[in-house]
Amino acid sequence: MSQTPKVAVVTGASRGAGQGIATALGQHGCIVYVTGRSEKAGDAPLPGTIYETAAAVTAAGGQGIAVRVDHGDDDQTRALFDRVRAEQGHIDILVNNVAAIHDELTLPGRFWEKPLKLADIITVGIRSSYVASYHAAPMMVDRGQGLIVFTSGSGASHYVYGPGYGAHKVSQDKMAADMAVDLRDTGVTALSIWMGALRTGRLLQLIASDPAKYAYLEKMVETPEFTGHVIWALSQDPALADHAGQTLIGAELAEHYGLRDVGDRQPPSYRRSYGVAPLPQYDRIIR
Repeated sequence: MSQTPKVAVVTGASRGAGQGIATALGQHGCIVYVTGRSEKAGDAPLPGTIYETAAAVTAAGGQGIAVRVDHGDDDQTRALFDRVRAEQGHIDILVNNVAAIHDELTLPGRFWEKPLKLADIITVGIRSSYVASYHAAPMMVDRGQGLIVFTSGSGASHYVYGPGYGAHKVSQDKMAADMAVDLRDTGVTALSIWMGALRTGRLLQLIASDPAKYAYLEKMVETPEFTGHVIWALSQDPALADHAGQTLIGAELAEHYGLRDVGDRQPPSYRRSYGVAPLPQYDRIIR
């Protein structure tokens, strides 16, 4: 437990990765602003609401604050950070996790054979992460410290579900790299974390849809909380700035920090399992 609670914003935290990350940060005593659109059962195909996540954060030992935000609306995002500034005076950790994921994403078919709404991930996913960072960065720079995390995955480096999903993942990594250039010498660190397959309601639904095809995922899944503990370890690392602009694999970070998942499991690194690694960035800067 930190002596002074850290203030975090986790976007898209009604369920899935965001819910787990927020709850894990609560275990470390953080004040966590939980954002999303789901306020009651039936708001989304999968269960989970911002209020349930906020309650889980508080039950874990932190303070969960639910804020209904449609991250496709820039004014709502601005209002969120205005509220954080008014209530807390600062922000320590921003986790850009929100993404518009529709059930049809995992259906077979080429991109033009699936619904056009799958492109929503470009607005609520890529653009929304930019906008949230835009509002969080000045508060962090004013204090000379802070951590901006983009949740990403191996779809940045190989085909997963189609070009919309891939564009989202590679954009998360690229924004972390380029924001780190602008944040150089400010004390604020931006980075991206590749999560593994997460044991969420959506993944369990996918496995159940074709057990023969997806059973292998059961052996390599991470709990949604796992990434939250990795983020906390990063935020406490005196060498955090050394990771600025990098895309890091969560499973490898966990090994570095001596973290294990529920059941004393050590989730495998995608690099070791499949030989897939984040795309390189080069030092050349054009302004």
